[in-house]
Amino acid sequence: MTTKTENPAKLHPSNNIFEELKWRGMVYDHTEEIPHILATEKITLYNGFDPTADSLHVGNLVPMIALARFQRFGHTPIALAGGGTGMIGDPSGRSAERNLLSKEQITHNLEKIKEQLSRFIDFDAKSNPGQLVNNHDWLKDINLLDFLRDVGKQFSVNVMLSKDSVKSRLDDGISFTEFSYMLLQSFDFLHLYQNHGCVLQTGGSDQWGNITAGTDLIRREGGKAHALVFPLITKADGSKFGKTAAGTVWLDSQKTSPYHFYQFWINTDDRDVINYLKIFTWLGQDDINQLAAVHADRPHERQPHKRLAKEMTRMLHGETALAKAEQATAALFGGSLDGLSAADISDIFSEVPSTEIAKHDLDGGLPVVDLLVASGAATGKKDARRSIDGGGMYLNNLRIESSQATVAVDQAIEGQFLVVRKGKKKYHLIKIKA
Repeated sequence: MTTKTENPAKLHPSNNIFEELKWRGMVYDHTEEIPHILATEKITLYNGFDPTADSLHVGNLVPMIALARFQRFGHTPIALAGGGTGMIGDPSGRSAERNLLSKEQITHNLEKIKEQLSRFIDFDAKSNPGQLVNNHDWLKDINLLDFLRDVGKQFSVNVMLSKDSVKSRLDDGISFTEFSYMLLQSFDFLHLYQNHGCVLQTGGSDQWGNITAGTDLIRREGGKAHALVFPLITKADGSKFGKTAAGTVWLDSQKTSPYHFYQFWINTDDRDVINYLKIFTWLGQDDINQLAAVHADRPHERQPHKRLAKEMTRMLHGETALAKAEQATAALFGGSLDGLSAADISDIFSEVPSTEIAKHDLDGGLPVVDLLVASGAATGKKDARRSIDGGGMYLNNLRIESSQATVAVDQAIEGQFLVVRKGKKKYHLIKIKA
């Protein structure tokens, strides 16, 4: 587990989390009294997380970091793990039915997710410790007849059909199972209101209908609660946030390595980078404004991108992983490969052309010219010699000094890989086959 990033300033000078979220572009909609309440009171709030996979992804960082911001401003955050609702499936943002998970799958996923949440929320704080709850604990014992009488009676089907999460599914169809999700989420809010003093639920903007259904249920039960939703993060180029050519960017280092996590952030579109610094990092206004000014003056330096990648990788994976990710990134631009493992090499060069050669071919030393031709790094021996003689051919990021050189297996990284580079950026990975 990584160490939480120290809070450079426990409270924003205004001591108002609402104003903090506003300047960070994190307020999409809210119930009317929220600005006043957050300016004058310390409250308990919650955000739900579905255990649909054994890892959260970068999109989940929005509510995770938001809960952490609330905590730093003195509020008490609750992270709700949807062990119960995860068995039903939330229709929000979906065009088709979810595949229902088994109890065993959900239990496994919850254990993984709990550890990730603990990297952002302080569950041991003295004055306002975060709480982690699982709605399966109270939903599992609900009697169907009691639930329909006490909770279902409070909901109008006409109103439910008007909610975006349901309305968007009517053409293709929605099961009663997913249709009932709104009732369960509302009951969660009521349970936390009554048992934990929770008066605010947060979430993405696509959750507005579900959250306000909960505030309505609490009102009918004689209470008063509130809603605040964050904008859904989009990318300026129109592609989906959190997706790359390799797929979803996960928080689990076994699913998305620290290197690829770092690459995701450093490759942020110029049009998005300042917004992402506001949303995802702990940097204050002065630091972000300074980075914006530098970027406007010297965009080629990509300073905001480097800072964003550094802050996010450190926050999730720690200093050691950050240093390794930075070294790996430098390796793509000719930096040293010293200290990198075979697993690191495989990760860094996973998307470059590759060739396998037999280990015994290196016995006694294979002429480097033959290696380059066999790997496809050179079109022929003449091309290989010309590139070497011109100083433009590298092995493991070290210049090949002579076309008469030979290559032995002890030069391979952990006996498994040779990295060939032609010119500045044209890489080829040679895999040593036993």
